[in-house]
Amino acid sequence: MCLAVPVKLVKAEEGRGVIEAEGVFRDVELCLVPEARVGDYVLVHAGYAISVLTEEMAKKSLEALSAALGPASDGP
Repeated sequence: MCLAVPVKLVKAEEGRGVIEAEGVFRDVELCLVPEARVGDYVLVHAGYAISVLTEEMAKKSLEALSAALGPASDGP
């Protein structure tokens, strides 16, 4: 199963950016969302930002994802 995850854009420059989620930073391609700006929430799939979200929409999506996955466990 593939998921697109909402994350915050913390750096953007020439079609590339850096996103942050729970203290983890990753590079992302921004060519599909040239309107994205630092501070925006973007929906990321396979290393590409595919949509810009409002903060409210991003938080609702993260809450739904967390509820669907259930509590984290340390293993079997």
